[in-house]
Amino acid sequence: MEFKNRIVMIGHGVVARALLPMLVKHLRVSCAEIVVIDFVDRTAVLKPWIDKGLRFFHERVTPFSLARLLSTHARPGDLIVDLAWSVDFFDIVQWAHDNEVLYVNASLESWDPTAEMHRKPTLEKSLYSRYTKLLPLIDKWRGGTTAVVDHGSNPGLVSHFTKAGLLDIGAAVLRENKLSAPRKRRIERLLEDETFPQLARELGVKVIHCSEWDSQRADKAKTPDEFVSTWSPEGMWEESISPSEIGWGTHEKWMPPHATQPETGPGNQIVLQRMGLNTWIRSWVPNQEIVGMVVTHGESFGLSHALTVREKDQVVYRPTVHYAYQPCDDSIVSMHELRARNYELHPKTRILTDEIVAGQDVVGALIMGHRFRSWWTGSALSIDEARKKVPGVNATAVQVAAGVLAGIAWAIRNPNRGLCLPEDLPHREILDVARPYLGTWLSARSDWTPLSRHRVYFEELAEAQVDKSDPWQFRNFVFRP
Repeated sequence: MEFKNRIVMIGHGVVARALLPMLVKHLRVSCAEIVVIDFVDRTAVLKPWIDKGLRFFHERVTPFSLARLLSTHARPGDLIVDLAWSVDFFDIVQWAHDNEVLYVNASLESWDPTAEMHRKPTLEKSLYSRYTKLLPLIDKWRGGTTAVVDHGSNPGLVSHFTKAGLLDIGAAVLRENKLSAPRKRRIERLLEDETFPQLARELGVKVIHCSEWDSQRADKAKTPDEFVSTWSPEGMWEESISPSEIGWGTHEKWMPPHATQPETGPGNQIVLQRMGLNTWIRSWVPNQEIVGMVVTHGESFGLSHALTVREKDQVVYRPTVHYAYQPCDDSIVSMHELRARNYELHPKTRILTDEIVAGQDVVGALIMGHRFRSWWTGSALSIDEARKKVPGVNATAVQVAAGVLAGIAWAIRNPNRGLCLPEDLPHREILDVARPYLGTWLSARSDWTPLSRHRVYFEELAEAQVDKSDPWQFRNFVFRP
């Protein structure tokens, strides 16, 4: 593929550093046609690219500078790659739409998202409120210039992992040859048509985790005054102190305490009146049970919304969908220190790259409740494999950049598709682009359930009891120390 127009990259953190060589390789774009804008002076990091013609502008994008900066550097047919933290999605995507500029991002950001965080009502702090504002734009902009939204690793690739996993589960069910003829024909038809909501319902899927375990570790110790991450310390801090959000399934019988059910929008989520870093869930990645945080993430909304089945305007099926994130050890310590800091970010931040000595990032869709109990589909990328693909970054950044790259490639091939979420894109086409960067590809069954190794150490606590009649109830996944 060759892209002859200009690429304007907003933000140049570790994901952008991983993405830049991918863009040059896959789009065969000239460095002279690449512009990078960042409020941090990235001249030293970008020097090899600047020497080849790339132009870097050291300036912060604000509500006042956004239109000036974009109109200076982007023309119709160009591409904006938005990888900045704290640049409002709605303002920048509106400008791109109005000016016929392609747009791709990896998350829904807002201006100064943590401002007055402790005073805002729960729903105002939630991603759900942003998605309810986004949904009308999908119909309104249909046929307009393409904007691919939320297309990193997760949100992004995890939605395509889910589709691939559902197809694999369906194929495995057929191979067992234990179905009645009518049910076999139904599943065969759903597999052929790739009608994913009805397929998930027919297979009996009840819960989907985006389960991630990041085991990358460094030889440089974390200091008490720094927040350490493998992607964005600021972004990780923001989502960690935001309310926990869950795509809420129709099979659920128990409502978590302090849950808010939105009265506007599609109503596919609940929002907990507690921070994501304080909401822990039991989950699984290949060969390892994990305890992950239910931090707010786009797939909780996008996947649960896309897999909802309605009959006569009534919701008859929806799986529970949420993130289960066990970050690297230094990040876990950093977030524990946040509690002692009254949730204020540390004065220093660091992204782990060259100091990483071992580990991998394992991220995928854990699809549960069907005939095989669980099925995990996703990527296991070691630091060594990541460095072979893109030196100087880390496994997490390469996985996210692979998702962004795949979204960009699709947008260039489909320039007039309006605003698109990951679930709107063809999963095979996306994975064909991303998989060379994803290390070991896994799609396999597991016997794991949240009750597999569950123990109750304080029987007298009513809230510690599980629902043995249905292992897939949310209360069975909740980690209670």
